[in-house]
Amino acid sequence: MNEDPTQDLLPWRQYICRACGVIYDEALGDPDSGLAPGTRFEDIPDDWACPLCGVTKTDFELFVRREAPALAPASSGSRDIGVVIVGAGAAGWAVAEAIRALDVTKPIALVTACAGDAYNKPELSGAMARGSSAETLRRELGSDIAERLGVGLLSGSFAVGISPAQHQLRTTRGTLRYTHLILAQGARPSLPSTLPADLCWRVNDLEAWSGLQRRLADRPKQVAIVGAGMIGCELAEDIARSGHSVTLLCRDAGPLAGLLPEYASRRLRTCLESLGVRFIGPIEVSAVDRAGDGLSIFTQCGRKIDADELIAATGLVTQSRLARNAGLVFDRGVVVDRLTLRTSAPDIYALGDCISINGSPCRFIEPIAKQADAIAHHLLGKAHQGYDHRSPVIRLKTRSMPLVMYGTPHPDGEWRIVEDDTERLVMEQWQNGELTSRLAA
Repeated sequence: MNEDPTQDLLPWRQYICRACGVIYDEALGDPDSGLAPGTRFEDIPDDWACPLCGVTKTDFELFVRREAPALAPASSGSRDIGVVIVGAGAAGWAVAEAIRALDVTKPIALVTACAGDAYNKPELSGAMARGSSAETLRRELGSDIAERLGVGLLSGSFAVGISPAQHQLRTTRGTLRYTHLILAQGARPSLPSTLPADLCWRVNDLEAWSGLQRRLADRPKQVAIVGAGMIGCELAEDIARSGHSVTLLCRDAGPLAGLLPEYASRRLRTCLESLGVRFIGPIEVSAVDRAGDGLSIFTQCGRKIDADELIAATGLVTQSRLARNAGLVFDRGVVVDRLTLRTSAPDIYALGDCISINGSPCRFIEPIAKQADAIAHHLLGKAHQGYDHRSPVIRLKTRSMPLVMYGTPHPDGEWRIVEDDTERLVMEQWQNGELTSRLAA
């Protein structure tokens, strides 16, 4: 315990998890983990874990909101039009923050179809059981962030075209010229043709989560989730813990079968079933119809499953229209240089969920801050070592079986059990005498 008497005179501080973006507020503490309001960060036990992703306090750093810059007036003869950012998610605001940290006078405009409010997307998959609301999940209004950073916010505006040669971005609110353009439009849920869009929830943003929360608030309901990947498993546990009956439909024999070894997948299934989740797989949905106030889900093998609500957790896909029409190289995402994050067109960069490096999408929160920093330095002409792209750490945030995977598993690698008891599972994958991946649950 820190016994420095001056601690009581300090303002409450906030610390952010570098892995998932959760903020620990000293004023609020973490009562669910036994940390009373007013617990200073220094007084947190070393074995305390992030309530969202499970990392320890060593993976947290001081979070300081950047104050509004004193913007210098632009000279009448200035040809510096400025930076235009497309997308107001974590990636869009991160790169705006990174640029502003290096240059307080650079004109920045941010184009977004939504209001631009800031929230931590990974929190959505566990927010219902915690009793969260849209208000408690929202960190800051988009208009407040824009004012704080000195950014021109064009909310409710869609990007419809890019003219790289003219350095122009066409939007539904007019055409913007840019010196540098940054694409941060994220990825959208992938929806199979057998799942009608008007009958399925896709929980990929705060607005969709809020709508689903309202529908589940009045009484316990039957909820079907199609897809047993990371999002499907996390939502299944969260909704089951909230008092609803959950059926998890999967095209594989076990959850996360494409990522986990069979032994770990079976253990995850057992943990979910212990919470009341009904797992059905392998199975394919063939059609969905309305049935009174609910839905009927039909499978290729002839089964019918009734539900009040249906959630599609069938993966993400990057919208290609904007990039392809601009002539940008696209391969499962906007292709970028792995050091500078620049696209195939001069003065156009991209980061976050919408990018592809070596043919693989990069859809993780952890690298975004480093990507933003690399872009900010490069477009401002400041020395920087470049973005160091590495295989991200994969974290499954199910409380019944939290899981961390390091490295990229290979389909033909050999999995070995290192530790296995009721409290902990550790497995390693080896290939050609080399350790390729490690799993801890």
